[in-house]
Amino acid sequence: MNRARAATGSYSEHRSMMRHPLRETIRVKLVHALYEPAGDGPFPTIFAMHGWGSNAMDLQGLAPFIADGRFLVICPQGPFEVEIGAINGYGWYQMRPGSQPDEEKVDAAVDLLRGFIDDSCARYPVDQRKMVAVGFSQGGMMAYNLAVRWPERFAALVGIATAFPEYLADRVSNPEALAKLPAMVQHGRADEMLEISRARKSVETLRKLGVDVAFHEYAGGHEVTADGVRDLSRFLKQKVL
Repeated sequence: MNRARAATGSYSEHRSMMRHPLRETIRVKLVHALYEPAGDGPFPTIFAMHGWGSNAMDLQGLAPFIADGRFLVICPQGPFEVEIGAINGYGWYQMRPGSQPDEEKVDAAVDLLRGFIDDSCARYPVDQRKMVAVGFSQGGMMAYNLAVRWPERFAALVGIATAFPEYLADRVSNPEALAKLPAMVQHGRADEMLEISRARKSVETLRKLGVDVAFHEYAGGHEVTADGVRDLSRFLKQKVL
């Protein structure tokens, strides 16, 4: 049953426009991938941000397995091209190993992503009361930025194999709304890109800001694990659906 639902639920942007023709005039600036459940919506929606050097398709494959495929999953692609070999990847802003990112460049990327979310809400059948910010690695830092700056817009926050940017603690726009935002942090104990100590520190910072955080450690590395998907599904069913 789940397989059949996944097969019928994964739609291209063109298919979505056939089902929602009045939305066709809304132009969404960022390249993105889309998974849409069966039915007319509006749907609870995950905005899933990929990591450094990846692309819009990276997290879309998880969509049918998250909460039984009941979420509309929109996966934007970062605007910054990353040279990683024969096929380039993408990022949200320029990064140099061991150095702090330029806050102005991060702010520009966050503003672009916020505009993408606004346009997506106008174009796709998004239930704006049930939007979730999910991010992996650098995409997780983008999810943290969105949630800290506009917590009232989201029903939940999920950071996977990522770290909370320290300067964001001074950027909280609505402390009361942030304290009401359910959050989950997932990290591999063998993560070679971002040490798990950074995830533990992130959880401490979020809790100091009043956020109720569920923290899960796994045996894996810098990756999304099967156990992580199961825990994510359970979390979203409890907190959002």
